[in-house]
Amino acid sequence: MNRCKPSWAILCVAVLLLVACGGGGGGLGSPIPNEPWMRGALLLSPPARTASFSPAALKLRLLAGGPADIALLLMTGDPVCGVEVRSIQYSTVGGRDEQTTASAALMLPTGGDPMCAGARPIVLSAHGTNPAKAYNLANLNDESNAAHGEAMNLAAFYAARGYIVIAPNYAGYDSSSLGYHPFLVADQQSKDMIDALTAARKALPILNPPRAASAKLFITGYSQGGYVAMATHRAMQQAAISVTASAPMSGPYALAAQTDEPFLGHGYFGGTLFAALLGTSYQKVYRNIYNLPSDLFEAPYASTVESLLPGMDAAGLLASGALPEFALFSRTPPAAPAGSALQALLNNATPPSGTSMDKVFAKGFGPSNLLTNAARLAYVQDALSNPDGAVPLLGNRLPAPAPKHPLRIATRLNDLRGWAPTSPVLLCGGGADPTVPFNVNTGVMGALWAGLPAGRVKLLDVDSIPVGFADPYRAEKLGFG
Repeated sequence: MNRCKPSWAILCVAVLLLVACGGGGGGLGSPIPNEPWMRGALLLSPPARTASFSPAALKLRLLAGGPADIALLLMTGDPVCGVEVRSIQYSTVGGRDEQTTASAALMLPTGGDPMCAGARPIVLSAHGTNPAKAYNLANLNDESNAAHGEAMNLAAFYAARGYIVIAPNYAGYDSSSLGYHPFLVADQQSKDMIDALTAARKALPILNPPRAASAKLFITGYSQGGYVAMATHRAMQQAAISVTASAPMSGPYALAAQTDEPFLGHGYFGGTLFAALLGTSYQKVYRNIYNLPSDLFEAPYASTVESLLPGMDAAGLLASGALPEFALFSRTPPAAPAGSALQALLNNATPPSGTSMDKVFAKGFGPSNLLTNAARLAYVQDALSNPDGAVPLLGNRLPAPAPKHPLRIATRLNDLRGWAPTSPVLLCGGGADPTVPFNVNTGVMGALWAGLPAGRVKLLDVDSIPVGFADPYRAEKLGFG
């Protein structure tokens, strides 16, 4: 789910962070014995060092990389600080509040420059959707690691500019003991982020040399991570935890509307991965999405989908045929009463016609599709009977008040509409996003927050044309273009 790709998504927030900020021993660590279970406990002390770069070594590493790393260096400039990376192991909860563990990258600025020393501000970063179980943002020395590109972005943009970075891999990934990932479960994912922050803060004073964080806390993320960042900001605000500012990017904040879209014909790239993650995650958490996997998923996939994710990386999933690349639905519409409005809608939306995005949406329909026609029919019936306020027609922009379909009930529960931030938020996305529609998510949140005090929320569409040389986001817009 990312129109703002990692490098440009991170650049979307750089100005906000820089304005607001101003101005060890290695080893694998040892388990902490005989401690009662608690959320946010640090499970290895000291956290294992996984990588360390001087400013010069980080620059050489980027120069020796591929085009993406060289472009990253051009965007960030030469590193000011060195970067030390630690792997944090911590306790957290799963989607049903069950006890589990997770891991995170802790990136620390090093060096003699004043920007790199003393109490440093924290960037708490949430990553985008990835199917690879081995995803590990602390593993910067393995270029085959699915998280390597994003990890280098975080190191170059933030840690090398004087920020402490805390980047959870999420429960269900890397060394986590949870057997599934609670995908887009707002309560769990925000707890996971807060627990990683808690554990990292416990780690800082026991490092060699000890490190310190300032009172400034920034939250960011893109795609799934944009959603997680906003959910975390909301949760921290509700818990009276101070947030300096947040920058959620290209996230499916209006989750109920985002999920309605493909069922109504507006499919998106990556829809099969998201549907498999969402359906199986919500089944494990709420236990009522389906009775059998075959109620939702077609026969070729139903027998394996519940144990599929996280697992192989995206290339492996496609090569193995474990998921179809694009075909979320069949090209044959579900059978509804002849002459009914429901049948007319399904006929016109399988695949859709009459919009500038038809060629994109049509990718979601084809042979060997993932979801059954029966599941689609039941979902669309409820979407028409209990419509969302953002799709298919723009109304009050709020979720449907009383959906009946279990998947729609679950997405409404995890929808992020209905709260308002009390600290600054930069909402970044792309108006031409084919994966997370800007108007349905970033645009809707911006409209719902339009009445907040001036300057509280800034909306950035990186696909828009710069408004002259005075546009504060001119560089981001031109660069993304």
